[in-house]
Amino acid sequence: MEQRPKTLQQAIRHFSDEQTCIDTVALMRWPDGIPECPKCGGKEHYYLATQKRWKCKNGQCGKQFSVKAGTIFEDSPLGLDKWLMAMWMIASCKNGVSSYEIHRAIGVTQKSAWFMMHRIRLAMQDGGIGGKLSGCVEVDETFIGGKARNMHKSKRARMITGRGTKGKTVVMGFLQRDSKPHSTVKAQVIADRYSNTMQTAVKENVAEGSSLMTDEFAAYTGSEDTFTHEVINHAIEYVKGQIHTNGMENFWSLLKRSIGGTYVSVEPFHLFRYIDEQSFRFNNRGHRKFPIHDGQRFDKVLSNVAGRRVTYKELTGKVGQTSQPF
Repeated sequence: MEQRPKTLQQAIRHFSDEQTCIDTVALMRWPDGIPECPKCGGKEHYYLATQKRWKCKNGQCGKQFSVKAGTIFEDSPLGLDKWLMAMWMIASCKNGVSSYEIHRAIGVTQKSAWFMMHRIRLAMQDGGIGGKLSGCVEVDETFIGGKARNMHKSKRARMITGRGTKGKTVVMGFLQRDSKPHSTVKAQVIADRYSNTMQTAVKENVAEGSSLMTDEFAAYTGSEDTFTHEVINHAIEYVKGQIHTNGMENFWSLLKRSIGGTYVSVEPFHLFRYIDEQSFRFNNRGHRKFPIHDGQRFDKVLSNVAGRRVTYKELTGKVGQTSQPF
């Protein structure tokens, strides 16, 4: 049995053969080795070697289907060799990879690369973890948006009409410290910083009885009935024993570095997709005692491609969208 690739060079060689790509995706989708018809769910079929697809033997169905059917790859004219290379790059690049870089690296248009990247981000959703966080959980929020010093004078006058946070998008994050082999994070876009919004988000993402670590922001007040609530006053200090939110601050640094340095301009409409991407890489990073190579991260993304799909129309549907790019 051929060894699975661990580096980009090995991946390029391994996935240069179309049949190898098909076999790799098929094995991830159907571990028992028996493809399942996406229309009727039947497992009786035969393989059309010249078309590289299966035909269902069910007389009432008779559907022909490829390994792409029912996945993020569905209806894409691009070969799996290009898809898998793009997936490898986005899963392994710590600060993300832009659609322009994918367009140059695998030989597709920038528009196609942009579409591919968002479909791959869908497979990275949930950050690689499920369920609520528990134990000791840091909770913090941040603002994502354009910096006033980078704006033209006329735009700055139009956009910055109040506090520096006006016109920016609020992102709330939750970091579980004691999960193994390292801390794990969940993050999401929220509508505002009102107490009801933020405490609802906490209850949706953190298990009851957990220990919350937050800053002194008043919206967190009232969590004491459900959680053990510890507060660090940033006006005085940033660490008080085990009470701090430095883990979440680290994640915000990584997220903003990827948005500001790699993607440069992100629509608020798509921001949650970039948060999903960064959360996935953070939760699947290596640890000195439990090292993870790029191939393992790639396999985890590939294992989530089935049953998820987003169309170009959905990605570009901007009815009622008046917000400006960051």
